[in-house]
Amino acid sequence: MGRIVKVEEAIAAIQSGHRLYLHSVAAAPQTLIRELMRQAPRLRNVEIVHMHTEGPAPYAEPEYAENFRANCLFIGGNMREAIREGRADFTPVFLSEIPELFRSGILAIDAALINVSPPDAHGFCSLGVTVEAAHEALHSARIVIAQINPQMPRTHGDALVHRDKLTYMVEVDEPIFEVQPPVLGDVERRIGRHVASLVEDGATLQMGIGAIPDAVLHELTSHRNLGVHTEMFSDGLLALVEKGIVTGEHKAVHPGKIVATFVMGSKKLYDFIDDNPAVSMLDVGYVNNPATIQRNPRVTAINSAIEVDLTGQVCADSIGPVPYSGVGGQVDFMRGAARSVGGKPIIALPSRTSSGIARITSLLKPGAGVVSTRAHVHYVVTEYGIAQLHGRTIRERARSLVAIAHPDDRERLEREALEHWHIRL
Repeated sequence: MGRIVKVEEAIAAIQSGHRLYLHSVAAAPQTLIRELMRQAPRLRNVEIVHMHTEGPAPYAEPEYAENFRANCLFIGGNMREAIREGRADFTPVFLSEIPELFRSGILAIDAALINVSPPDAHGFCSLGVTVEAAHEALHSARIVIAQINPQMPRTHGDALVHRDKLTYMVEVDEPIFEVQPPVLGDVERRIGRHVASLVEDGATLQMGIGAIPDAVLHELTSHRNLGVHTEMFSDGLLALVEKGIVTGEHKAVHPGKIVATFVMGSKKLYDFIDDNPAVSMLDVGYVNNPATIQRNPRVTAINSAIEVDLTGQVCADSIGPVPYSGVGGQVDFMRGAARSVGGKPIIALPSRTSSGIARITSLLKPGAGVVSTRAHVHYVVTEYGIAQLHGRTIRERARSLVAIAHPDDRERLEREALEHWHIRL
């Protein structure tokens, strides 16, 4: 059974050369991180493995280069500079396969640093807002250090972990990081309307965070009996739940339940999931497994991209050769949705960046990472419409994608289609 100790004693169990798993997204355990930094002078070559984390990441600062090296399985904004400057690493991997990296020993975890709710009368704590691969990491780790935090929502499913699995417990009272709903602009609203037109009644939704997913959810108020099976969700879903539009009654997997692997949003969202039996927080190896996803009917997977070329190749993890985010769950859900009866894998993006750079391109930037191949993509949506690519030739795809590109880019794209692909549109 885990002992309640001071944070100094808990972190003293970390040794040079250890590989640490850090609880990710909004659950990043800041008290444990701060103490790890305080004890940095005695440590060398500690690898810190995590998905994207909210809040500061001091272990990636230049002065700690000999003490710590981060290994990002998905890159957040707090790690991009360190990766660009070579102080941190990026491991491309499908989210569905991360637990197996820990289980198999490919990334053997020495210690897991997690953020959990206080134990209940039966001794069970909850991983709260982030289950993803933490469920497997803490079962694989030799040492589990948990900050026991009354501000962590108590969620169900694979989030529950008995205090017997914890080596050390540190009592804290620390807010969970919040991300406020984005302000929707005209471009996002237009994209949202186009995507919503593809969503059928009774569909099972997968969506991410940000303005475009929220814009899609905003346009679904006339739909009925929607279900949710997604790696994550945010505040945009709450209105549909409150209006009875999300019921999950047509789902084949966990009918009636909202299934997710992590949650990120406002305190209102965290209050909604707290002790809510309608929300099942499950391991990402299960949630994102295409074999699980495809069992639900009409899976409509809505994902974003950095750029899409005229053949349908999707770059979603880098800007040219520079890593920006990660592979994530895009391919997991693109394949799961494609195999679902009536499923629709959708890539949605503005036609241009905020600085006016085209995102529908004849060729991806040199060094750009192809996350979803041209064979994965069924629909691409911009504010100018919908391009249906599945079963279409390269020529037909190029014509459809040029039609939804920014109007000022279309003439150039037609010329480049002829130049690069020998396609006359």
